[in-house]
Amino acid sequence: MDSAQSLQPNHPLLMRLFGWTMLTTLFTYLLNNYLSLENEWPGVFALFSGNIATPSIIQLAIYAAGFLLALFYVMGSKQRALRDDAKTINRFNAYLCRGFFWAVVFVGLADMSISFLRVEGLLGNVVNEEMVKDLGRSTFRGMYVHYPLIAAGFVLALFTRTLGFHWLALLIVMAELTIVITRFIFSYEQAFMGDLVRFWYAALFLFASAYTLLHEGHVRVDVFYAGLSRRSKGRVNTIGAIILGMSLCWTILIIGFKGKASIIYGPLANFEVSQSGFGMYTKYLMAGFLAVFAVTMLIQFVSQMFESYADYRSDPGHVEEASNELPSH
Repeated sequence: MDSAQSLQPNHPLLMRLFGWTMLTTLFTYLLNNYLSLENEWPGVFALFSGNIATPSIIQLAIYAAGFLLALFYVMGSKQRALRDDAKTINRFNAYLCRGFFWAVVFVGLADMSISFLRVEGLLGNVVNEEMVKDLGRSTFRGMYVHYPLIAAGFVLALFTRTLGFHWLALLIVMAELTIVITRFIFSYEQAFMGDLVRFWYAALFLFASAYTLLHEGHVRVDVFYAGLSRRSKGRVNTIGAIILGMSLCWTILIIGFKGKASIIYGPLANFEVSQSGFGMYTKYLMAGFLAVFAVTMLIQFVSQMFESYADYRSDPGHVEEASNELPSH
């Protein structure tokens, strides 16, 4: 027994600290990015150029607070197992995915309904003339229709126990079937109908990626992996999660939020819409889907790193991939 334990890697305090620091840095980065782009704070790097401004110091303190939070948590739970951390992260990520699922369902149905009433000239029968004009502006529809529905989606996600991706796939099929029927039987088609399919399909593809990662459902070009021992697989997955997975997610976030005209922040800040006239006003949200993909995948890569390192250490509690289930509560 003693000889077996002597072969074990050291207690994974550094690995746990790295993982939790990665998560706190994710959220402090998004907060600081909002302060820099939306409120025009100078950012942390301004300190290195001689601009010792109070906002920059506050932003640096936010990053430091995130690291200290991770440090205090890890040091205060030294005996906590890696797999327990992974389960906690999985539950939180499952909640995020459920919230975004319900959000796109609510926003898609509401925006499609508004677009249908507008294109058919029926919106004035439902709301007054001033509201008709307001709903024709993307900023108003985003702030007072989309955002409250997104918040409602996250509230509902607290009480549901399903990720709902199979239901979203069904909604996509129904929306596409409606287009086929109305086009070829009734010779009727509007831009918002195709927009709804693209909106939901993009959400399905990007939001379900973290769930698929947990189930090892992503395509793996397997040459040597299947023949490796569990411990070797753990080492490979740990390194892959850090070098390939997390780096990809950070690349998306950094490029997507590097400036006011960046590919994610720009459309979100300007409530960008397509040029299809009376189509849906959800194009800016689809740019945000990339951020959701990067955030949920980064969180899941941290969980995978913990699980894989636990396998490398031969910790108890390994669950075969085929029986893994993403927590629903």
